[in-house]
Amino acid sequence: MEYRRLGRSDIQVSALCLGTMTFGEQNSEDEAHQQLDLALAAGINFIDTAEMYPVPPKGETQGRTEAHIGTWLRARGQRDNVILATKVSGPSASFTYLRGGKLGFDRNNVEAALNASLKRLQTDYVDLYQLHWPERSTNYFGQLGYQHHADESFTPFEEVLSVLGELVQAGKIRHIGLSNETPWGVMKCLEIAARLDLPRVVSIQNPYNLLNRSFEVGLAEIAQREDVGLLAYSPLGFGVLSGKYLDGARPAGARLTLFDRFQRYTGEQGEAATRAYVELARDHGLAPAQLALAYVTSRPFVTSNIIGATTPAQLEQNIGSTSLVLSNEVLEAIEAIHREHTFPCP
Repeated sequence: MEYRRLGRSDIQVSALCLGTMTFGEQNSEDEAHQQLDLALAAGINFIDTAEMYPVPPKGETQGRTEAHIGTWLRARGQRDNVILATKVSGPSASFTYLRGGKLGFDRNNVEAALNASLKRLQTDYVDLYQLHWPERSTNYFGQLGYQHHADESFTPFEEVLSVLGELVQAGKIRHIGLSNETPWGVMKCLEIAARLDLPRVVSIQNPYNLLNRSFEVGLAEIAQREDVGLLAYSPLGFGVLSGKYLDGARPAGARLTLFDRFQRYTGEQGEAATRAYVELARDHGLAPAQLALAYVTSRPFVTSNIIGATTPAQLEQNIGSTSLVLSNEVLEAIEAIHREHTFPCP
């Protein structure tokens, strides 16, 4: 397993990170523990979760993912051997069950969210605490165009970073990160941190895969020049890039079979692009999922590739992608497909 520096910190994280949002919904507690054991044995030291998990988010399951990780940490005694990341939720009209639905990044919300996460995770600190999505209205979750809301109010970044800084000083957080953020948001946080001597973000967790390479426009340069590397989520586009959903197939127990809400990487354009990548992989004797994952992991602006699975076999295949080095021929073919199918599923 390759290890990479997390921002400008002294932390080395595995090139693959275990995503856990299925824990507590598609995966039981025992299955979650099995995945964590398998990942750790393979050299993965980086675990990512969030207070809102599992998905799809529901009041009756909220926090269950962190709780399953917490029981594993207690049972295995592995806290010092893993880099643990979680997130505080931004505003959402549907999250009425979380802190009364009045979500944001003000002091009360951040402190309450972190303390609850620490309790569920059964730990005194997290290595990386991330703002799950912006508090302000901007273009994320598949929106490419930006619409300005001049009168909108949101917690000033100075206040957010100050609160996080106090939690760093208290020893509850080691480092901070962003998620689903824009170039403006990242640079604003970096500027304020430098000016006021507040914690500097070490990472940004955004979607990145063969169907959605929008991170490359603006954010990739920031990631490399400012050492705010990408933690790439949805590297398989909800499993679509494995090819298992082509021609309307809906395998039993699969995410798109179970839940209607996950439609981001489907549709006519997504299907056409997926077919092209799957055929490319098979023409070269490669597993489509491993080709898609190997591409993401190989990008110079990626710190860690967040993989997820519902079965040990899927997880083992995903981990196996680390041994795959894509040839120049395959990389050139990927770029040719990208030119024909540019951002089919942002």
